[in-house]
Amino acid sequence: MREQMPIGVTITRITEESPSIRTFTFDQEIPFNPGQFVMVWVPGVDEIPMALSATDAITVQKVGDATAALFSLGVGDQIGIRGPFGNGFAVTGRTLAVGGGIGVSPLHPLATAGLVDVFLLGARSAEDLIFADRLAETTTLFTATDDGSAGHHGFVTDLLGRIDPIDFDHICVCGPEVMMRAVLGILERHGCTDRGQFSLHRYMKCGIGICGSCCTDPGGLRVCRDGPVFTGDRLIASEFGHYTRDASGQRKNL
Repeated sequence: MREQMPIGVTITRITEESPSIRTFTFDQEIPFNPGQFVMVWVPGVDEIPMALSATDAITVQKVGDATAALFSLGVGDQIGIRGPFGNGFAVTGRTLAVGGGIGVSPLHPLATAGLVDVFLLGARSAEDLIFADRLAETTTLFTATDDGSAGHHGFVTDLLGRIDPIDFDHICVCGPEVMMRAVLGILERHGCTDRGQFSLHRYMKCGIGICGSCCTDPGGLRVCRDGPVFTGDRLIASEFGHYTRDASGQRKNL
């Protein structure tokens, strides 16, 4: 795949994972490391960053104009793909994964590759626990839902109270940033922030480290080029979990 021009791929299957989340499978496989992302061009609308949920698929939540346009597409339609970009997760030894909502998407290929020992999966309700059946086949899976309709009644971070993070060499995390910040706080209390790997989402225009739209305070780390996965010790004194920036560069509190 090229960095600067998208490659056209044809949608071959659309899977409804939940009322607001669909997986779009296309006709080309993209070699990648779990956690890397691609820039997805929706013709005539926009180009947006998306994690790969498989070598030939993206899993998308309908949240804005571009994703709404994606949801209007069908089998046989084309989209453009640039990438993969970024670093992805790097794991050896025992690995714990913590995913919230659509944040399970970049963690899914890590688990299906047999690289996750224990998976903590959280969502608003049972119908939003996407990939749960597949994750249960390759990991020890614990679930939590906000409304108590499946698993633990409460937040996925509550499940970390039942597990000692020190037992794991790596803790890979993706989900709402407030949730991820809570996980980082737990790792800080255990003195193991360096074992955490957090997948960040920021507004991106280019995806290749040129535009600076995804830079974070205070060190100017570029999420697209230096990340999107950062260890917890690099995030502990940053904007992570506090604020992000919109398309115009204005701060948005989380």
